[in-house]
Amino acid sequence: MTEVFPFLDSLNSIPGVRAGWIERVPDLPICGDRDEVMKLLRPYHERAIIDFAGGNARWWRAEQIHGNSVAVIPGSPQIIAPDGLPIVPDADGLVTCQPGIVLAIYTADCGAIWLADRKSGAIGLLHSGKKGTEGNILANALRVMASEFGTRPENVTAVLSPCIRPPDYEIDFAAEIGEQASRAGIGNFLDCGLNTASDLRRFYSYRKELGKTGRMMAMIVRD
Repeated sequence: MTEVFPFLDSLNSIPGVRAGWIERVPDLPICGDRDEVMKLLRPYHERAIIDFAGGNARWWRAEQIHGNSVAVIPGSPQIIAPDGLPIVPDADGLVTCQPGIVLAIYTADCGAIWLADRKSGAIGLLHSGKKGTEGNILANALRVMASEFGTRPENVTAVLSPCIRPPDYEIDFAAEIGEQASRAGIGNFLDCGLNTASDLRRFYSYRKELGKTGRMMAMIVRD
């Protein structure tokens, strides 16, 4: 399940950094609400984490409330989500500088943004859709990484995942994320350019499937 995606090459070429992406699970019927869907996807995503980082991997997820709060991992509190696994409450972004910690974000039209500081080794993963982009979660994450790890934007490689785009969505938040990356001075930014609403064989799309859909998963770890 942990395929190699060329749009992650700039991250995976950084020594000690591994980034992953899980698309639609083939032949898995999806017809319930978010909580039911996450329970269905749990065994597939747990297996993906093992394939990605090994059976002893420490796995951290954000609650994802469409805000711009970024949590430092470890050290942040956790609660149990409806799928039975822990999440960091009120957070839409996670950052760490510790090896062996897998950060994970779910998406179904919103964008995931992978971050890697080529100098300090710090990594991050953000959930940025319409609201997260309006709140500039990217700039907030860079501020947290600067404060916690000494990160400088020019040393950061950032990648934007597949997400919904015009003409399937009236707001081009992907373009705005690119502008935010430029204004922040990020040294290496890549937008993969893929539209989740355009290929339901590969992607889940909340808008195209009227809310009855699954979630892709973005992952990053520092070895």
